[in-house]
Amino acid sequence: MRTNNDNIPTVPLNRFIKHSLEILKNPLPFHHKNFTEQGDVFKLKIGWNTSVFFCRDAAFAEYVLQKNQKNYVKSKIQTEDLVKYVGKGLLTSEGDHWKKQRKLIQPAFHKKQLQNLLESIQSAILSEYNRIEENTVIDIFPILNDLAFQTVVKSLFSSAANQNDINRLQYITEAAQKMMVKELRQPYLGWWFKASGKIEKHIALTREARDILKRIVNERRLSKARENDLLDMLLDARYDDGNPMDEEQLIDEILILFTAGHETTSNSLTFTCQLLALHPQWQEQIFKEFSDVKKETTDLMAVVMASKVCQQVIEESMRLYPPAYFIDRVNISDDNFNGMHFDAGSNLLFSVYEIHRHPELWKQPNTFLPERFAEGGRKFSSQYFPFGAGPRKCIGNNFAMFEMIIAVTELVSKFKIYPDFKVIDITPLITLKPKNAFLKFVKR
Repeated sequence: MRTNNDNIPTVPLNRFIKHSLEILKNPLPFHHKNFTEQGDVFKLKIGWNTSVFFCRDAAFAEYVLQKNQKNYVKSKIQTEDLVKYVGKGLLTSEGDHWKKQRKLIQPAFHKKQLQNLLESIQSAILSEYNRIEENTVIDIFPILNDLAFQTVVKSLFSSAANQNDINRLQYITEAAQKMMVKELRQPYLGWWFKASGKIEKHIALTREARDILKRIVNERRLSKARENDLLDMLLDARYDDGNPMDEEQLIDEILILFTAGHETTSNSLTFTCQLLALHPQWQEQIFKEFSDVKKETTDLMAVVMASKVCQQVIEESMRLYPPAYFIDRVNISDDNFNGMHFDAGSNLLFSVYEIHRHPELWKQPNTFLPERFAEGGRKFSSQYFPFGAGPRKCIGNNFAMFEMIIAVTELVSKFKIYPDFKVIDITPLITLKPKNAFLKFVKR
């Protein structure tokens, strides 16, 4: 028997329009108020005939992302709008194409393969830390943002990319993301973005990035040198029929790695530094653990795997401030969950931010308590989604965790971190970004 979505509370269009300016700046308080008043699933009217279902029901998220994931696809925002800037790579593709690419690329991100990259990651991190001015209040985000980008570049290309190329690729990647945010937040200006040439200008920048990447790839092919980096792994990868990726697909995947791999990591690292500044006792615990581990081994992978306190701190940081703070899906066929009916083509938006702070799921949900992850994140796998869940879970989750553990342990081993802010402010764009990461670093 068909159930009805009449039992899902609706937030009317006039309330959406009334709060549109504050939603443009930061939609999270508006959504939080609606969740508090309406419950864990509500329908928001955003046009005369357009609605979005907002959800903070962890069991429903698990159902959509894992148990019945075959009936759900990513929204047009990712599979069409983002494609014009980054191509059809793992993040933006669907169906058989996605399955084929995932199977091909997955081995490059196995822990054994990542072990080869750890020294490159560490050297990129230490190089950026040389820029930290001691005993001075600085905004740490730009340094950590560059650090995350350099880490992706070094892991992909070793030393093949020169600094001018790296700077240009970073500028283009970030410019495309900013343009995408404008298109998402101000859809009513779509005609102006097209008419004024803004979209075409950013697509031209993307073409420039593709040309730089093609040159780097061709130089590697011609040199026949082996660096055992991600580029070598992607060039070596073969489909079931024995063929490699064609050039355009390879460039798509590299652009996705830049886009997905640097911004989320730099955001997470910044929030982690802010939380550590506010909770110095955890800095000391990380410092002690790191010092003890280094006495036992100098093997980088062994050090990373033994840094349990640091991992707890990062996991709790990603609970409070998940970089990918919303996950969107659209159902292919009609579906029912827990007495609610969803017609085919319904837009579902899962608030990871709200799920991670749900008062029924977490003890003291708004308090920084890394000890809750003492047994690891798996204990909370049905309500903790910093890297998504199910088959579409982020392919780079191990890479990101290893990178963040190295970055945090190295930072805390060199400096004590002090805050120059009262509360952590956020800027929710495509990812959840920090706003006021003003910190002082004092040498140990």
